[in-house]
Amino acid sequence: QLQLVESGGGLVQPGGSLRLSCAGSGSTFDYHGIGWFRQAPGKEREGVSCSFSDGSTYYADSVKGRFTILRDNFKNTVYLQMNSLKPEDTGVYYCAGKKYTRNILRISGGDMDYWGKGTLVTVSS
Repeated sequence: QLQLVESGGGLVQPGGSLRLSCAGSGSTFDYHGIGWFRQAPGKEREGVSCSFSDGSTYYADSVKGRFTILRDNFKNTVYLQMNSLKPEDTGVYYCAGKKYTRNILRISGGDMDYWGKGTLVTVSS
């Protein structure tokens, strides 16, 4: 059973950067789509970015060119490098995973195999 733990959230000023980490334990990331979702206060959860073990990556339009997802299969860790942060990027960021699924941004939360507990990102001056 894969367990996901997020870290790296915090308070950052607009225009700043943060790097989130999602560490997996209990199983490997092989053949898993692993990605990031976020939920802002009062809003629905939305997909941010994901990657598959073949190197495929996917991004929401709102973060393209600013966020980069990186995957280290040896360390069983996925990172989300967030640059040029905006106040609208504020929210709780969750790591999620599903086996044999390349683009997990397209599936509903209830169909996900694994979720982390989230890490809070606040972009504010």
